[in-house]
Amino acid sequence: MLVQMHRFVVHGITRTRKRPSPWVPCEYIFGHKDLKTCKNWFERLMACINNEGDRPKNLMVFVHPLCGKGRGVRNWETVALLFDRAKIKTKVIVTDRAGHAYDTLVSLSDIELKALDGVVAVGGDGLFNEILNGILSSRYKASYPPTPEGFGYFGSNENCEEQKRNGLNCSMPTPDSVNTTFPGNSTKCDDHEPLLSTSQPTGLEIPSLNTNKEPCIGEQDHIVSFPNDWFRLGIIPSGSTDAIVLSTTGERDPVTSALLIILGRRMSLDIAQVVRWKSSPTAEVLPTVRYAASFAGYGFYGEVIRESENYRWMGPARYDFSGTMVFLRHRSYEAKVAFLETPNSNPLAASAEDDVTGAQPLQSHQRRPRRIICRTNCFVCKEALTSGQNSEDEVADSSRTICENPKWVWSEGHFLSVGAAVISCRNERAPDGLVADAHLSDGFLHLLLIRDCPLPLYLWHLTQFTKKGSDPLSFKFVEHHKTPAFTFISSHDESVWNLDGEIFQACEVSVQACRGLVNLFASGPEV
Repeated sequence: MLVQMHRFVVHGITRTRKRPSPWVPCEYIFGHKDLKTCKNWFERLMACINNEGDRPKNLMVFVHPLCGKGRGVRNWETVALLFDRAKIKTKVIVTDRAGHAYDTLVSLSDIELKALDGVVAVGGDGLFNEILNGILSSRYKASYPPTPEGFGYFGSNENCEEQKRNGLNCSMPTPDSVNTTFPGNSTKCDDHEPLLSTSQPTGLEIPSLNTNKEPCIGEQDHIVSFPNDWFRLGIIPSGSTDAIVLSTTGERDPVTSALLIILGRRMSLDIAQVVRWKSSPTAEVLPTVRYAASFAGYGFYGEVIRESENYRWMGPARYDFSGTMVFLRHRSYEAKVAFLETPNSNPLAASAEDDVTGAQPLQSHQRRPRRIICRTNCFVCKEALTSGQNSEDEVADSSRTICENPKWVWSEGHFLSVGAAVISCRNERAPDGLVADAHLSDGFLHLLLIRDCPLPLYLWHLTQFTKKGSDPLSFKFVEHHKTPAFTFISSHDESVWNLDGEIFQACEVSVQACRGLVNLFASGPEV
């Protein structure tokens, strides 16, 4: 006699024993001959899932159609079914022009933004940078980065008094002084989409809940500010390098990233606030604020991005070609850099008097401090985030990292590059990243000053990034400083910075790390 079975399917995740390994969806079929028992099991499982408060329910998704030769659209088609199965509502917007994501997010009211649990980028680091700036440009209220005495660009805001007593200068952005419009000569991001703010319609279909510009008294509860503990950003990797995904998950796998989002994983991420004071030595002072999640680089890093714009027809290979061209020019740039010294500053950093002409030893053989790599449940990041957060009222201030007894240190001369890594910046070409022991949420930047040196030594330095376990920062012409803030001044007319793969022309900038400013759908790399 055949017994009728009542079945239901549970969608789960499986992994291999090897670490790291991508997450793979799987199915488990359960059944029972009694329909009531079967329904009871199902209802209990659904109740457990619904009680997981970290799981998102409403997401806005931006899909870049051109990144990675069409990988963005294909990757979203691959993972969209997973979001449907998890009953997550997604508002999908396929970007069709420069700045589409930025304009859309800037135009959202706080009420509309608060209806979302997060925003997901299906693209590369460039699209994520556009989303990041669209979210933070009008919603993150903080003073400009501290600057050394004599820099000259600061106001008399009351919030700066304490910093001034500690020897720091700062200023508060005003509606007229903050310019977050992406300039017309800005490069296209590594996903073929330039960050250009335009007045074209956004195509967003979310109905506006309030057309009044002035918020009503009852709407004060809907004001969105950063940092907060509920809104998260996600990335489904589809770009050329995907350094942010590799640094925060350890995997460059669209399905793994989608499952991390569906399960509601959460981790805090530092963000670099970059303020351009002047675009060229003869330009007027006009503060322009931008944000970067992975890297801000000048010299070699900026020139590679600018050069690559001439070879977009080559696809991702243009970065290798452009990098080779810029490397062979071996151009150095005269600049001055001031950074806040911390107790953890690298004691082996080169000074202006160091011999970098090739005399032995070429690399320092002094014992370097033991590197602590950022991992899942990193105790360094947890310690940094919990320190100083005694109440909810202090959350907004906790993103600022100000050292006790701060001291400004100047470094000047001719540099091949000046870079600041917010995270390790892992990628397939550099398995350990630019700074292997950079942490995701400790409130510090890793300032890398590469002084002028012979071409063979510079080549040796660059090739060390491609070797896992090597130490490319041990050369005597390399300065490595762990700092919460720095200031850069150059007299070069075409000073170009690379912000997460985006061109940013600036000859005078100040940069600070904003500790745990945003949350990601991620949990950190496992190995």
